[in-house]
Amino acid sequence: AEPPEGGWGWVVMLAAMWCNGAVFGIQNSCGVLFVSMLQLFGGGEDDKQLTFKTAWVGSLSMGMVFFCSPIVSVFTDLFGCRKVAVIGAAVGFAGLLSSSFVSTIEPLYFTYGILFACGCSFAYQPSLVILGQYFKQRLGLVNGIVTAGSSLFTVSLPFLLRVLIDSVGLYNTLRVLCILMFILFLAGFTYKPLISNAKDKEGGKKGKFRFPPEKKICNFSVFKVLSYRIWAFGIPAALFGYFVPYVHLMNHVKDRFGDSVPEEVLLLCLGITSGVGRLIFGRVADYIPGAKKVYLQVASFFFIGLMSMMIPLCHVFGGLIAVCLFMGLFDGCFICIMAPIAFELVGAQDVSQAIGFLLGFMSIPMTVGPPIAGLLRDHLGTYDVAFYLAGVPPLIGGAILCVIPWVHERQKLKERAKPVDGETTEKMLENENTLVLDGTEKPVKEMESGV
Repeated sequence: AEPPEGGWGWVVMLAAMWCNGAVFGIQNSCGVLFVSMLQLFGGGEDDKQLTFKTAWVGSLSMGMVFFCSPIVSVFTDLFGCRKVAVIGAAVGFAGLLSSSFVSTIEPLYFTYGILFACGCSFAYQPSLVILGQYFKQRLGLVNGIVTAGSSLFTVSLPFLLRVLIDSVGLYNTLRVLCILMFILFLAGFTYKPLISNAKDKEGGKKGKFRFPPEKKICNFSVFKVLSYRIWAFGIPAALFGYFVPYVHLMNHVKDRFGDSVPEEVLLLCLGITSGVGRLIFGRVADYIPGAKKVYLQVASFFFIGLMSMMIPLCHVFGGLIAVCLFMGLFDGCFICIMAPIAFELVGAQDVSQAIGFLLGFMSIPMTVGPPIAGLLRDHLGTYDVAFYLAGVPPLIGGAILCVIPWVHERQKLKERAKPVDGETTEKMLENENTLVLDGTEKPVKEMESGV
């Protein structure tokens, strides 16, 4: 069925927007939580690996959001977007609440880094899939609006978190954030399915459930598409340094400028321009045909890498503000066109697991990047080398993605040629049969014509 391009879809869009805001607003604001954790769990200054160990909390959390995605895509295909999103939000709520009762840094690896993040993953991915059921022509615009939700939260949460941490402490701040997850739990109920899931297809009568074949549960057929394989390799290759500024930028500012500057302003700049970028480039993507949308991601990675390398060169706070404004703009561009590109490369039928596999691959570089940056900071006493190195992978990944439109067009030409060849062969066989049976066919035709 054709997507309705609106109706209840607008409610779904708002719910998905809240989902993006709650999940990635908290994740992107982890720099504020990171500084608070350093102060709370640091004890003495003699721990030479304190930055490295604390960075694992936020890094593991962001990584797990994406690492769980292939599993989430299977559950989404089996049970539908609504059930998966609601259960995910409940698990995330439990993880965030339990994080507010720990007394050392190590339990946070599980409660915040795994439990909370897994819940976020199960709540987040259905919000991408459900939009494709309600929108097609406006999908780029709607994705831009939905992903702008995380920008709105990234803009406001750092200031809220700073006020809360200063007034009520880290533990009570985490409890306040649980309110966001509870609203997300309610938002999941709006994901009314338009396409029946595997349970409906395979179960037959109502109330019965039969697991589909293994090949339907894990749809590896997406990897037969060469352009998707390149995309699924190029994106993770670009992301080894992507999350480093979100985790370490606040502490870098403290190291360089002390307490004389409001470091939360940098997250504000990232959030504002990221939201603007999602709205602008989401709409622009609707006018770019087919796989050529990938060129927007290529440009995004080029500028993100360049801006990361410029962070250590900024010895004036105003320079850092300018860098963050540009970085946020192209960060928004990269994120908002993920789903539209997936739809272009593999089609609506396989998009859920295509996104799931990609996000799973993304988890590895996004998890290891910030701890490595923290390790460099602990040993070198500065973040400069870490930010220089963080800018290299986006440049490499962007170069890999450049070939996708060309490869995709070649694939489409081959697919178009196959039916033509089949028709030609069929006509040749018909001609041969006509020649062989020419003597008998002629009289029959003459009789039919009345001769």
